[in-house]
Amino acid sequence: MFINITASETGNNKGSSGALVNYLEKENRLQAEKGRVLGHENWFNGMGNEISRQEVRMKIDRNIAKLGRNDSKFFLINVSPSQKELAHLYQTYGEHGAKEKLKEFAVKVMDEYARNFKRPGINSHKDLLWYAKHENFRYYKHDDKEVKQGTRQKGERKEGRQDHIQIIVSRKDLTNTIKLSPQNTSKGKNKEHSAKLGEFDRTAFKQSGEKLFDTMFDFDRGLKDTLTYANTMKNGTTEQKAQMKILDGIPNQQAERSQILKDISMEVAEGLFGSIGEMTSPTGKFAVDLWSILMEPIYVAPESAPIPKRKKKKRGKDQSEDQNQGMRY
Repeated sequence: MFINITASETGNNKGSSGALVNYLEKENRLQAEKGRVLGHENWFNGMGNEISRQEVRMKIDRNIAKLGRNDSKFFLINVSPSQKELAHLYQTYGEHGAKEKLKEFAVKVMDEYARNFKRPGINSHKDLLWYAKHENFRYYKHDDKEVKQGTRQKGERKEGRQDHIQIIVSRKDLTNTIKLSPQNTSKGKNKEHSAKLGEFDRTAFKQSGEKLFDTMFDFDRGLKDTLTYANTMKNGTTEQKAQMKILDGIPNQQAERSQILKDISMEVAEGLFGSIGEMTSPTGKFAVDLWSILMEPIYVAPESAPIPKRKKKKRGKDQSEDQNQGMRY
């Protein structure tokens, strides 16, 4: 699951949202040129599913009370499931159902976005001013390696399932009185700053989206596919990486044991264990849970009984002698 927060696809979020809204209408324009194969895709926000682009631009641009010329006015949130996650949705709900479920998921993601600020009065997506658009495809950009290598052209459609959600969320809350900025990553350390803008932990927000997807859609995510694992293998210490590899090598076919390993991996990412020995110690924090997995007997399928060898038929002289002996009796 890829969840990212940026200024905007157009590179500017300090003025009108018009350029971004227009950019996110690109799929509708392309479909119109080709006879609307997929139909027109409207905006949604948990309160309605048939919102026009004009309403989106107007509401976002008017919700800027007490924001200066150089202040961010809105943010863009990209919610992109992986190929495995999309395959799971399509297999479970079908093409149309997967699209609708992805929209429901986006609403829940915005609930997590609101709660992440830890601000009084900001408890769910209903306290925010936001609009989302489902997109079916992705297209190669000039900075993609395939374009640079000449194997693909800019604007060419990417392969595979590419369903994703683009969300524009106002810097101000729905009442246009509270400033909310995901750019404030103080995590509560700067109390004065947090009181004005709220706290925001981007990693916690992304992890909440990952956990939400698994819970909503009963998706069995392997340890290697978690954000915790990816971040640790990219930015962790040598010891943390070694600990994570140990956890990844432990069989975890059962969902309960899989969750135990994920919980331990989060502690590894926080640097709780000084060594592999400390992580696997019988007296450690996760001793009972981890050792219940490590000491569980491994089932080995029994070998099948050997197939008896067939006797070879005798030929020539030996066969003639046997026949003669049979005739004697």
